[in-house]
Amino acid sequence: MKKKILIAFLFVVCMSYQCLSQTYISLAPSVTNTAGTFAEKSNIAFELGKQWDVFSLGIDFGKTTLAPVTGRDTSNYLELRPNLNIFQEGKFTNTFTAGIGYIFNAKESLLTELTYGIEYSFSEKIHYNIFFGQYFYSGKTSASSVSFFGVSAAYYFSPNKGGSIFKRSTVKN
Repeated sequence: MKKKILIAFLFVVCMSYQCLSQTYISLAPSVTNTAGTFAEKSNIAFELGKQWDVFSLGIDFGKTTLAPVTGRDTSNYLELRPNLNIFQEGKFTNTFTAGIGYIFNAKESLLTELTYGIEYSFSEKIHYNIFFGQYFYSGKTSASSVSFFGVSAAYYFSPNKGGSIFKRSTVKN
């Protein structure tokens, strides 16, 4: 219960900070390298967050598998996802995400994530991202990890004026 309250508190604090930020929503399907059917390898995530210049912070709700559930559902998770825009060239941005979350009812309930991506700004309000990375699952008696690949689409409720840590500059003579 304390974990849920802490996550909710952090989310409210992050969402209430309005200074030079844009709110966004994102839908991100992905596929892992686990054994099983395509549905067992498939994931889906929905993220709501804020972006401040090169940094964004979102809360992500998703499923670790889209396969039919038998017995107790251990596929739902909630994750806090800080993201940093590392390099920008034109409409393309290189992104890095390091997330931490909780998988409900799972033996390996701690979820950590390292993700890298290439984001394309289709317009000021719509961005697409191709990403890859690794999920790490940890519990009291076991731990595991999987690699994944996915795509996402994000909608910014106000025009996105975000940047990156490094931008290529052009010098005019």
